Amino acid sequence: MDSSNVFEIFTWRIENFSNKNVMKLTSKAFEIRNYTWKIRVHPMRRDVDHFSIYLEVADSLPPYGWSRNTFFKLVLINQLNRNKSIVKETEQKFNGGFRSWGSFFLKLNDFLDHKHGYLMRNTCIIEAHICVSNFAPRIHHINSTSTNDSNSSDERETLSPRTSGSSSNPTEEGEIQTSHLTLKQVFNFQTLSQEEKAFVPLLEEVCTWHPSLIQRQMKRTRQLRQLSFTSLGKVLHFLKTKKVKDMSEDDIKNLKSLWEKLVNSSEFELDWLEPYVQSVLGVKDYLERAKKLKKLKDSVVALEIKMKKLRVELAASETEFEVARRGLSEVRNGFQEMNVNAPIGYAMF
Repeated sequence: MDSSNVFEIFTWRIENFSNKNVMKLTSKAFEIRNYTWKIRVHPMRRDVDHFSIYLEVADSLPPYGWSRNTFFKLVLINQLNRNKSIVKETEQKFNGGFRSWGSFFLKLNDFLDHKHGYLMRNTCIIEAHICVSNFAPRIHHINSTSTNDSNSSDERETLSPRTSGSSSNPTEEGEIQTSHLTLKQVFNFQTLSQEEKAFVPLLEEVCTWHPSLIQRQMKRTRQLRQLSFTSLGKVLHFLKTKKVKDMSEDDIKNLKSLWEKLVNSSEFELDWLEPYVQSVLGVKDYLERAKKLKKLKDSVVALEIKMKKLRVELAASETEFEVARRGLSEVRNGFQEMNVNAPIGYAMF
């Protein structure tokens, strides 16, 4: 490898991780090849069940007019066995619209369990390996694996602006460069109903994040492409427009049906989307627990109020008791008992 493509490494050691009571935690800014970067995680984010890491541009740059092609790796260090460290590797283009790219690395419960080695003594270690160059190596596909051969499916994830992304495949002579195709070139918007046209901006957005969505459909028939993207649009529209508080059992069943149809027929790589769908599918249990929690909380508050009133009454009774006790003591002082049942009688002279 040319020396200009040698990786430079920044190591971020996060101590007292569980005490970071913030929604977003960023590393200090660090400079590599005259570019400034930061690493970002979300310690307090609990709306998903996975642990994610992001690389973001830290330079003060305008919202448009610049871009930065970057080949990089993000590494979550396993402190028990370095060979089990999780590596996510990709080449991405940063610009004003996409200043950060990231991926989920493993299930949140596994990350928080010190037995897995990623959070030890309440400390985790993250590395960013960055090469910024006009001659950055092209990668045929995302490498999102641990260096351990037994890496689980939870660790296979591509990188994106928020959750994942993908690099374009290099083309051989005579092949179509699918990485430059837009959604409009492979998906006929004209056939959509008025309601389905609301899917288009959502589909365009995720295809920008995940070019592989388009690439995977190129060898399929036009009819199957239409079906796949329409199915994806329905799921995205559901997630974008529904609120947790408004979810009904029918909504959950509907999403489950849409998701199963999408997974079984589309051939998309959907690891980046699945955590959000599964989170919604579990919302019924969440709402039931939330309802039960509210009921118990109201009961505790009512009992606490009742206890406070009883304490006030008890304090007043104790005061009254003390006054009565002192009065009794004063009356008893020098008082001699007499038999009130005996006749009074009189003296005989």
